[in-house]
Formats: sequence, structure tokens, C-alpha cells
Amino acid sequence: MEVLVIELKTAAEIDKMAVTGEFVAETLATLSAEAQPGVNLMQLEHHARKLVEDRGAESCYWDYAPSFGRGPFRNVICLSVNDAVLHGMPRDHVLRDGDVLSLDFAVSIDGWVADSAVTVIVGDQPDPADVALVDSTRRALDAGIAAAVPGGRLGDISAAIEGVAVEAGYRVNAEFGGHGLGRTMHEDPHVANRGKRGRGLVLRAGMTLALEPWWARGSDRLVMDSDGWTLRSADGSKTAHSEHTIAITESGPRILTPLSSGSVPSGR
Repeated sequence: MEVLVIELKTAAEIDKMAVTGEFVAETLATLSAEAQPGVNLMQLEHHARKLVEDRGAESCYWDYAPSFGRGPFRNVICLSVNDAVLHGMPRDHVLRDGDVLSLDFAVSIDGWVADSAVTVIVGDQPDPADVALVDSTRRALDAGIAAAVPGGRLGDISAAIEGVAVEAGYRVNAEFGGHGLGRTMHEDPHVANRGKRGRGLVLRAGMTLALEPWWARGSDRLVMDSDGWTLRSADGSKTAHSEHTIAITESGPRILTPLSSGSVPSGR
């Protein structure tokens, strides 16, 4: 039987994670605004490195070498374009009008981690189907957060995320999902994007989780690039990914990576 190790954070520790979360959110907003036609992905990567260095933060991605990747990862942000959805390795690629770009970013500041992801559509003429796709992941994230309350079950979060996807007509892959975090980027528990209400771990105040709904317009299967990291939809369909770090508190869920109003336009 698997034994989960979950550290409940104090209010003061959650406040420290929120400091990291604010920087993560600000960085994603800055880079999202820069993701315009003609911009090379490596420009975004190098700007992210500069922001991390200036803040005195520590990248959670640099030298990351988990069992599922071909490590070490030598970048500070994941940039996934169009059919790529997870672990996108920054590369020499110039963004074009209509590209769907997911930016996933995690750092540690003073020993506390925050992790977040946004998906934007490059340019000013987005495909309505891509807009609907991105919006569905954002709504699913909101639904998952709303279910993160003390006394609930982990399955409540998963079911809430899945419900939005299914209602919108998308299929959900349960292999990669959210996770606990705090002192490190990946801690117990795994938070699947598919599940059943009333099942799983009891949610408690002090738990900190990264919730991250993602899916494609078509297949729920993934294939890996030759770089050993970038995961793409098996049928080449467009993808989207949204993520927040949250804390479960006695008064309800607290978003630790809040995006300021309008920082990621809904059409992008």
C-alpha cells in the first residue's frame, strides 16, 4: 500500500509561498505579453532566466531530471506550442499568428515553491475553437479550486476538472496532472484531472497543491518529441494548459499565483 507523505503548511508558510507565487504570476504575465508574432521562443527563455536571476529565485526546472524525462532539463520555463502541451523544451522557433502557446513556470524563493501555467493565443486573430479550448482549461481550473475545501476529497477536485472538460467535449488524460508542492516542486499527492467525487484523500487545511487541467482538441493520448521532454497530442491537435498553486485553508481555497485582472487576455 502506497504511503503518502504530506506536509501541512502553517499560515506563515503559506504566506511565504504566496511571495513566490506573486513572482511566478508576474513573470508569466510579462512573458505572455511578449509572446507576439515574430518572437523566438528562446527570447522568452532568456528573459525568464534574467527575471529569475534578478529576483534571486531558484529555478525548479534547471537540471531537473525526473524518471519521465531525458534529463537534465536545461531551461527555466516550459514553452509548448500548438500540439505540444507539457514539458515543452524552449527551442529555436519563431511564433506565428494563431500559435497556441502554453507557458509553465516554477521557482523557489527562500525555500518555498510556486508553480503556474497559462496558455495564450499569439496574434489578434485567434481561431474560435482554440479560444474555446483555452477557456475550458481556465474554467476547469476554477472548478477544481472551488472544490479544494477542508473535509472534501481529492476526487472532488479531479471530478470537478473532468466535468468541465467532458461538458465541453474534450477527453481527459489522467497520466499527468496536478501535484502537491511546497519545499520542492513535486510532493504528494498526485492530483489527476479525472476522478470520482467522494473518493480519495481527505482534504485538510494546510495542504498546498498545484492544480493543472490540460487537454487537446482531439486525442487524449500523448507522444514524446525526440528531445525526450516535449509531450504532444497524438493526433497533432491543438492543446491548452492552465495551472495555479493553491492552499487549502479553513476559510476556503487560496490562490497563491493570482494573475492580475487583464494580465492574460481572454482572446489570447
